Amino acid sequence: MTPQHLAELLRGGEGLTVEFKRAREALNRDIYETVCAFLNQRGGHPWAELDDLELLKSARLYQRDYQTGAEGISMAGALLFGRDEVVLGVVPHHRTDAILRVHDLDRYDDRDDIRTNLLESYDRLMAFVNKHVADPFYLEGNRRVSLRDRIFREVVANLLIHREYLNPFPAKLIIQRDRVVTENSNNPHGLGLLRPDDFSPSPKNPAIARVFREMQWAEELGSGVRNLFKYARAFGGQDPVLNEESIFRVTVMLPPDSRTVVPTSEAESGVESQPESQPESQPESQPESQPESGSLEHRVLRCLLFGAMNKTGISRALGQRSISGPLNQAVRQLLARGLIEYTLPDKPNSRLQQYRLTATGRAHLSPQD
Repeated sequence: MTPQHLAELLRGGEGLTVEFKRAREALNRDIYETVCAFLNQRGGHPWAELDDLELLKSARLYQRDYQTGAEGISMAGALLFGRDEVVLGVVPHHRTDAILRVHDLDRYDDRDDIRTNLLESYDRLMAFVNKHVADPFYLEGNRRVSLRDRIFREVVANLLIHREYLNPFPAKLIIQRDRVVTENSNNPHGLGLLRPDDFSPSPKNPAIARVFREMQWAEELGSGVRNLFKYARAFGGQDPVLNEESIFRVTVMLPPDSRTVVPTSEAESGVESQPESQPESQPESQPESQPESGSLEHRVLRCLLFGAMNKTGISRALGQRSISGPLNQAVRQLLARGLIEYTLPDKPNSRLQQYRLTATGRAHLSPQD
């Protein structure tokens, strides 16, 4: 072995990536059904017609080890779909830390210590962002778009897709008073700042990336970075900073007149985000009156304007510490009136249940919403 070959091994390992590590455990059926329901909400997605094994093979998450002849779910498949104990069994150090650090700079004002599969991690990270980062009004043409959603969908997806999962460095999303910073371990293909005009996209964990693209949570290589720069300028007035080293860091500035949202009770106590309670089994019959502007029901509808959310995500977006009785009642009323619906209608008590606007609910919102 030449010194040059040894140096290359030390820099890049032996070419083993997360895609080809084998896990023998089965996937989480609830997660699989959620993916199928999401993919099929617009109708006709081919994955929605496959059983779990066929889906895994189609997504290249069920593979053969050609050295041993063994077959099984890859590490990428376990990270995407696995139960919590499976994920931590395959990658014991797997963790994503969402932190709000505005008042208590030594510890945190709010925190979500996320140790679950990547699809649930994405939901929890986006809910944490929606809870603490304001979303300024922005028109693209004559249509309102959510800058917060456009920006942090890309930032969160990058944090989960392009991580070096064999490195125990914990990934972080840190919300500060004037910026949001993410950090994740990285196997760099270059060093220094990334710019959209001289950016050469390089796929990392392509099987994970493909599932995120099919879920419409990530863009094609290169276009996501260009969109991030485009919308970040409109959002915070500055270009984002993408620094590729052994630790990949992304910094997005927040709007100067719309800084982070810190509920007073949480800022004082440093409370951590709480897990979601179970959804009600059936909506209650309610009168046919419509939610008034500014009411809790109307605010819930606005939370769902840009995509489905679970009840924990809705409560966090509303700035609540936990799922309250009035929120449960508001969700029941909206379900009964047909303004929102389950994403898993056959499993109303699933812990992965989410809620989305119906056509009636979307029509109820005014253009100003």
